[in-house]
Amino acid sequence: MKHKTMTSLWLTALFLFWPLTHNAIPASSTDRSGNPPMILNFGVHVSEMGTLDPHLAAGSQDRALADMLFNGLLRYQPGNAPKIEADLAERVPGFEMIGGRQVWTVKLRKGVWFHAGPQTAAYELTAEDVVFSLQKSIRPECCAYSSAYEEMTVVPVDRYTVHIIVQKPVSSILFLPKLTNYAGGFIVSKRAIETMGYDQFKRHPVGTGPFLFSRYTPGGKLILKAHDRYFRGRPQLDGVQIRFIPDIEAREAALIAGELDVIIGSADKGWFDKMAQHPGIAVDTHGVGEVVTIYLNTRKKPLDDIRVRRAIAFALDRDAFLNTASKQFVGPVYSPVPATFLPGGLSHAEATALNLTYTNDLAKAKRLMVDAGYPDGFALELVTSEKRLYRTCYQEMRRQLLRIGINCQITVESHSNMHKQIRRNPKPIVIYVAWRPNADTYLSQFFHSDAIVVSGNRPDTNFSHYSQVDRLIEAARLEIDLERQTQLWIQSQIRILDDMAAFPIMYAKQCYARSIRVEYGHPLVSTMALYPQFTEKTRLKPNP
Repeated sequence: MKHKTMTSLWLTALFLFWPLTHNAIPASSTDRSGNPPMILNFGVHVSEMGTLDPHLAAGSQDRALADMLFNGLLRYQPGNAPKIEADLAERVPGFEMIGGRQVWTVKLRKGVWFHAGPQTAAYELTAEDVVFSLQKSIRPECCAYSSAYEEMTVVPVDRYTVHIIVQKPVSSILFLPKLTNYAGGFIVSKRAIETMGYDQFKRHPVGTGPFLFSRYTPGGKLILKAHDRYFRGRPQLDGVQIRFIPDIEAREAALIAGELDVIIGSADKGWFDKMAQHPGIAVDTHGVGEVVTIYLNTRKKPLDDIRVRRAIAFALDRDAFLNTASKQFVGPVYSPVPATFLPGGLSHAEATALNLTYTNDLAKAKRLMVDAGYPDGFALELVTSEKRLYRTCYQEMRRQLLRIGINCQITVESHSNMHKQIRRNPKPIVIYVAWRPNADTYLSQFFHSDAIVVSGNRPDTNFSHYSQVDRLIEAARLEIDLERQTQLWIQSQIRILDDMAAFPIMYAKQCYARSIRVEYGHPLVSTMALYPQFTEKTRLKPNP
């Protein structure tokens, strides 16, 4: 029996970044005749890219680049995630059960062209590229999200048709996001990778998106040009320059001076109002709300003692973390899956009824430290990113934990180095800021034993080294009934919170400032790419 995709159901369930000049890219033969090239300068808050491979993208600067260079079979509507629509596919696919296996049929658009690469000419996308891309996403060494794709078999049917076979049937809410322009769903050029090699591809990515890669200078800029043969039409912008400026004051000054058009902003108190006072500057906030969570290493002394982990939880004060930022940008979270945005999370009332909010109680925290044999506390060596949100949260945690004798010695690293260190050299505590498209992805990547950093079968982001909810996660993954699936997700988090493997703090919305010359070309409600999105419709209005 053929099952048609119930669009309204799964959409409802999915939700409820040298001198700076605009003329730094020379005009090409396709530029608008007689006009200077329309280049958007984008100031980001890090010193370098983490990766140019879309399947490895984790930092917001990496996700922004992937969004501009690549497409998925499906996409989150620009500025209006988590609504999903067809992208490289002609339509959102349905499935049928064949021999007990779930088979999804994807029909590709015709006339979609890959960018020309260093060693390859532009060519038309076919089923071969889709099969190659999704097979790449299955390989852990080539995709940070491989665990979500490992049970897929991808088969070409003809030049423009692909079958995706799933051994264990899953609900649409879990399957369709795997095909979007997110995580491992990006479609890459098979011909470019096979011709120049994977290592060279990671230095010069080739996709089908509205912009194509030109060059990258670490610590300086990354240059993109308009894709003249983009299937939705040539972009109105002639190019985008990503500028690496970690210092917020330097980004502000460049925006005010007209040297930048869009910048990643700051959630610091008063920043929104300060920037909005400048003529010609607009400040935007939008979802999704990335979740800030403290992960406690359950296998590393002294945090392997649950009394120590609970002492840390009772020493922490969510309100104090929230007070470090403007209230327009943040809100509290009481479970690893944010109930504000996704089904499967715990609300404040639900967590309170279960005694899992860990309301700040220093007396209880100190008693637990004594009971665990640490009346005088101990020191921890931790590492943070250069990003403001990370640094602020680590500093606030350090201040709070000092009250029970825990001295957090924190080293600040570039954002990309921080990611490397916490994955290669397990820390007793990791603060991580992340958005994931559904409860299963949060739980699988952060709490399934397969995802334990270094030692897991498929190391990912299980910084807690936690392994007590594998069966619940796996059962929920296979449950087709949404209500039962949601209950299994909630049960998993009750166990995680009771064991205090993680302390969810807050969600943080995205904050950007822009010149009023910038028109994104879409409403700005929420984006999975974690930046406002520059598409073929984005433009710069002429100076008044």
